[in-house]
Amino acid sequence: MRFGKAFGTKTMAEKISRAASDPKGDQAAFEQLPPTDPATATTLLEALQAQNLESIESLTRNLGHALSKVGMLGVQAVDEVMADDARPLRADPYGLAPYAAEVTTRLVGNPEKMLAAHQDLWRGFSDLWTETVKISLGEEVDQEPKDKRFVDADWQTLPMFNLIQKTYLHTANWFTGLIDHVDGIDDMTRRKASFFHKQLADAFAPSNFLMTNPVALREALRTGGMSIVKGISNLEQDLKRGHGRLTPNQVDERPFKIGENIAISPGKIIHRGEIIEIIQYNPTTKTVFEIPILFFPPWINKFYILDLRQDNSMVKWLTEQGHSVFVVSWVNPGVEHTEKTFEDYARLGIFEALDAVIKATGQSKINTVGYCIGGTLLAATMAFMAKTGDDRINSATFFASQSDFEEAGDLKVFTDDAAIQYIKDEIEHAGGVLDATVMGETFNFLRANDLVWSFVVNNYLMGKDPKPFDLLFWNADQTRMPKALHLFYLDNFYRHNRLSKGEMSLMGHKLAMKDVTTPVYMQSSKEDHIAPWRSIFRGAKLFGGPVRMILAGSGHIAGVINHPAAQKYQHWLPSKSMTDLPATADQWQQSLEEFKGSWWPDWAIWLAERSGNQIPARVPGDGECAVLGDAPGTYVLVKSAS
Repeated sequence: MRFGKAFGTKTMAEKISRAASDPKGDQAAFEQLPPTDPATATTLLEALQAQNLESIESLTRNLGHALSKVGMLGVQAVDEVMADDARPLRADPYGLAPYAAEVTTRLVGNPEKMLAAHQDLWRGFSDLWTETVKISLGEEVDQEPKDKRFVDADWQTLPMFNLIQKTYLHTANWFTGLIDHVDGIDDMTRRKASFFHKQLADAFAPSNFLMTNPVALREALRTGGMSIVKGISNLEQDLKRGHGRLTPNQVDERPFKIGENIAISPGKIIHRGEIIEIIQYNPTTKTVFEIPILFFPPWINKFYILDLRQDNSMVKWLTEQGHSVFVVSWVNPGVEHTEKTFEDYARLGIFEALDAVIKATGQSKINTVGYCIGGTLLAATMAFMAKTGDDRINSATFFASQSDFEEAGDLKVFTDDAAIQYIKDEIEHAGGVLDATVMGETFNFLRANDLVWSFVVNNYLMGKDPKPFDLLFWNADQTRMPKALHLFYLDNFYRHNRLSKGEMSLMGHKLAMKDVTTPVYMQSSKEDHIAPWRSIFRGAKLFGGPVRMILAGSGHIAGVINHPAAQKYQHWLPSKSMTDLPATADQWQQSLEEFKGSWWPDWAIWLAERSGNQIPARVPGDGECAVLGDAPGTYVLVKSAS
């Protein structure tokens, strides 16, 4: 470590001192230092070598300030949470610990498997030490990072941190894999114990702690500790926003204005009901297909995932293909919607939207699209329509949507008795609706490394502000859910899978998916953890008519919203000779052929074949529905204040 004069001028030293003593000081001063100073260090070793007495003083001062501040914030947060009698703090709100305890008991009760597991653990440690010795002797080993938490070069080039991260990854993989050694447990126990182990492993990653994260240490040295001071300031803001509960801020929302630079495809509101607004988008071609297309997005999020930007908008792309596009914008429910049921969402959502679009276009047939739970509602309603002879739906496309929940995704973790009771308590606390933050936190922890811990590192350890990102802005703009609707959905679909079993009734009719003979296009995504493709395949097999099912690259959102112009990911299509789905998901997957880029063009061909002839373009207001206002409407603007 080098000591001595390094700041060049007394003025610069004064700037450093002022920045260090003031949490809101001139951090830009650090960026102005000469090339030999800590502010220009690109590796942790360079930052250490560049230290000097003045930078050490500022670092010490700032760390002291940060430590005292974080202690005070901790006390304040606990006091605020404990003072909330209506919503007490729960260490294990979803009841994960008992399942983990059962798995541990079974492991201990099987010494042979426990011994084998420990042998795997220590064998891995031995391999790591052997590799470390090779590195110290200058031998080449595979140093390619396989985990994005450890992509910075310092994790690879500094022996101590290289060993720390590899030891962690081996231990974490061993710990989460322990569930594989346990026999005789049911599916829910395995799911919840696995989720518990995964959360623990993610939480204790060395990247989440200052002293074991070389990137955060480098930033602290580079800024004389100002990064830590700024991080504590970010922590304070997040605790205030959460009323003592910590949810890291994911996005800078300030640049985004709905209707101005996001959700900006031009259109009109042509219907407003109790729980929906309907947007009819302006045509962009002189002629359009005679059969319109009507979207039912999930009611847990806002519809504008379909219309984020000009360069990735599915709405804009479809209008350019010559379609008349209509989109349902669900109400953000308040306490007045507490008793709205699944049946209400079918009547006041699906049926009301079909009626309105028929009035607006004069067409008796409509092509429909259901996304996620919007698709589940659409499928159930179509089964009811089949029972009653209602043939208004010409075709149905489903994005990441399940009808059979036997192999549903990670959300099943939150549907046992303990989790349902927690949700009921939260709904009661909020006056009859599930607060958007509850579901937001749930979805975040399904991908904790991406949606929780990466922001802990960025916001608190690195002292950086979240960046503006349209997808995360949309993700944060979640809606509340009515009590009756949400509890019905969890019980009938996730818990008892009644639709697929033919045990579910709607408006007095027992539903059978085999009665639905409408042509179906079924989209699934390879990495979807919310609606896994195997689960979607099971649902596709339930329909009684022709089903074309495809597999897209990426996950629940990016697998769906993938504009062809982006040339991202890939997709897999069934062979042209395949007219029916095979017996098993594995047979279907093996039959697929891979193609580069988006799956949208394949869907466009399928949709065009079911959209009728070309007619002069429709303009909102030309039909029987009067224009009530401009897109994106009013329902989408209602925020979910916690």
